[in-house]
Amino acid sequence: MDDRTENQPPLTRRDSALRYLCAAVPMLFHGTVLAVVVSREHDRLGFALTEAGLGLAGLVLLRWRRRLPWQTALATALLTTFSTVATGPAYVAYVSLCTHRRWRRIAPVAAVLWLCTAFYAFMNGVGQATVVSLVTGTAVLGGLTLLGLYLRGLRDLAASRREAALAAGREQAQRIEQTRLAERARIAHEMHDVLAHRLSLLAMLAGGLAYRKDLTAGETREVALAIQENAHQSLNELRAVLGVLRSEGASAGPETPEAPQPGLDRLGDLFEEVRAAGQWVEVTDAVEGRESLPAQTGRHAYRIVQEALTNARKHAPGSRVRAEIGGRPGDGLRIRVSNPAVPGSPAGPGGRLGLVGLAERTRMAGGTLSHSLRDGCFVLDAGLPWEA
Repeated sequence: MDDRTENQPPLTRRDSALRYLCAAVPMLFHGTVLAVVVSREHDRLGFALTEAGLGLAGLVLLRWRRRLPWQTALATALLTTFSTVATGPAYVAYVSLCTHRRWRRIAPVAAVLWLCTAFYAFMNGVGQATVVSLVTGTAVLGGLTLLGLYLRGLRDLAASRREAALAAGREQAQRIEQTRLAERARIAHEMHDVLAHRLSLLAMLAGGLAYRKDLTAGETREVALAIQENAHQSLNELRAVLGVLRSEGASAGPETPEAPQPGLDRLGDLFEEVRAAGQWVEVTDAVEGRESLPAQTGRHAYRIVQEALTNARKHAPGSRVRAEIGGRPGDGLRIRVSNPAVPGSPAGPGGRLGLVGLAERTRMAGGTLSHSLRDGCFVLDAGLPWEA
């Protein structure tokens, strides 16, 4: 992969200014030394100006250290052959090259930089100062190499943390989306249970009104009022459900109260309602300690019984339905709803979907649900844990 295409983090103005400052400090030091030398030896003014010009050229070359790292490091290293002022830009370019961890590029540039500084030292005479300069330059070069590798380590660590934060954000967004979809699916099940119950009642009442010729005016008025009442309740319940589904991704505030959900204590009202609509229901209620039944378990029980009665009206209209409910704390809640099976009765629109929804609801509640034909009767059995 070419150096110019390597993925690098964006450089802020502060970081860029800091790198130029690091290059300028050695330049100022060596420039001050040259100024002192020129003040004593006026004939070396041209030499000093050349060194200063090469140093400034190295500072300009730093502009390309990210796009052309090894080329910039090599060019600034060559400048140190004739200019100590250029060591500042050369060191910064070399550190920038080391952050790429390309040893096939780092090693040659390091060798060139060391040789250039050594050549400059020998050009000014051989002595103890030259040896000290070479040892110091070698140590500085090793330190710069370690610094570049350390900076790359910090950069990789920051990148991994950013990636981990992004991954955590994506995972959190996925969890939120999954939770939202699960909640919307739950609301859809609630809508199916509620509307199927209401519409089947309306169908039964309307069918009786259409085919019964012996009804008096008062009885006809009572049936019409029952149809009107059920239609009104259907619209209210539909509005309540659609009000939740309408806002995509929006949630109610902490001060918005949730609409009360029917529980086991509302089963009596449910039975009276279906009886008033003409469905024959025989109920056996043997639940003990119902005051300690969690509201969530009671809500599941209500929806199971409601859907079972709806199925009986759809598939065995006019038949007698038997509902048996029992259980106690520590033993769970048992529900059995049975009705005579009508041979060859069509499933109708949405057939079996109610049972699928009930099975999913029961499974999520930690219970079991089964249905079968026994002695000419369709029997639905459900078991729910007492504690939700």
